[in-house]
Amino acid sequence: MPRPAPTRKRKRKVVRKKVCRLCENRVVAIDFKDVELLRRYQTEKGKILPRRITGNCAKHQKMLSARIKRARNLSLVL
Repeated sequence: MPRPAPTRKRKRKVVRKKVCRLCENRVVAIDFKDVELLRRYQTEKGKILPRRITGNCAKHQKMLSARIKRARNLSLVL
């Protein structure tokens, strides 16, 4: 006769919805020369962090990626 499998209760993680910090601060335009802001949204290797990690809205994420690419082209960031 087989044994019944032990039942374990899993703890649920409380996941807070990420909020776009640029919308909170009412940022209308991002300047490609603002290197400190752009570095916050990149990895150490210079890759752009995705929306699911940063919590940005689509509008600001598109704006941010375009500005990061422009700053890369001018060698301001990696």
